[in-house]
Order: sequence, then C-alpha cells, then structure tokens
Amino acid sequence: MKAEILVLYYSRHGSTAEMARQVCRGVESVPGMGARLRTVPAVSAVSEAVADAVPDSGPPYATLDDLKECAGLILGSPTRFGNMAASLKYFLDGTAGLWLSGGLAGKPAGVFTSTSSLHGGQESTLLSMMLPLMHHGMIMVGLPYTDSGLMETTAGGTPYGPSHLAGANSDKAVNEIEQRLCRTLGERVADVARRLAQ
Repeated sequence: MKAEILVLYYSRHGSTAEMARQVCRGVESVPGMGARLRTVPAVSAVSEAVADAVPDSGPPYATLDDLKECAGLILGSPTRFGNMAASLKYFLDGTAGLWLSGGLAGKPAGVFTSTSSLHGGQESTLLSMMLPLMHHGMIMVGLPYTDSGLMETTAGGTPYGPSHLAGANSDKAVNEIEQRLCRTLGERVADVARRLAQ
C-alpha cells in the first residue's frame, strides 16, 4: 500500500486546480508514494449556507481524516490580497484538535499559489500558508535553485513554492516551467516523506 501525500487546494478559476494536478504527478513519480487530491468548499457570505457534502465536479472535499492519514501535505491557494483564500484558511482554522494531538508534527509540507498579477503577493501568500503548518510542527519543503526553472521563469516560481501568473482575467494557462516547478515540489515532498518513513 502506498503512503499518500495530501494535495489540498482551493481554486476559483481553475489555475490552482491545474497546479494541484501537476503537483500530484510529481508526488506519484516517487516510488511507493501516491497523491490524495482534495479541495475545500467556498466560504459563503450567508452564515447558514452549507455546501453539499460532495462537490458537483472535481475531487472530494477534504476531511480531518485526510490530514490524519497523510504522510505529507501540500497546500495550494489563489492569492487574496497577499494572503491565502478564506476557504482554505477556514478549513485550517478547524484543525485545532489535530494540533493538540500533534497529528501533523514531523510530516513534510509544501505550498503553491496563483495570482492575477506578477507582483500580486505570490511570496507573501506562500509564507502565510506556511504559518499554520509550522504551528502544526510540519517540516517545510521549498524549491531549490538546483531546479533551473527558478532562474528561467518570467511568470511564476519562487524558492518558497511554485507560483503561477494567471493574468487579470485569470485566462493564462499554467506554462511549462510553472508546471515543472509544481511537479518538482510534489516530488520533493514525497521523497522527504519516504525518507522519514525509513
């Protein structure tokens, strides 16, 4: 049975979802490792509104069991004013019980994001996503400059994690270098998880 890396994301226009799929490809390139793809529902402005238990399309919604069972975690979110989207933050805010038990402590983690503008807060979003993971005691895994994509990119890509420039209308496809950086992150987190389990 393969150990699984949880790839957990929120996506509004599809770019972050595509990045998540590329991250999964990287995870699954590591022998003995698999990817578990999950998303979170949008946060409603109406406090009584509740999302259906199963989304109309795409991967299932994440549960706390997904976090408990994972060998590592990779979070993805679009940028919202230099921070992660409220939907992902809302899900993480509900993990206090897991924090108390130390359920994620010592597991590797990584982050990725998509922004509308090149200087729209890619790095600050990635750093904001790391904070709750560090409080959980996770081991942060970034992207090294040994991946030449970090020096070649003219759109997204940071040492803190992969990023994507979606454009003002969110219509720019995840380019080849951005895809490669996503796969590299997935591969690195899966490899660290595999080594920690030995």
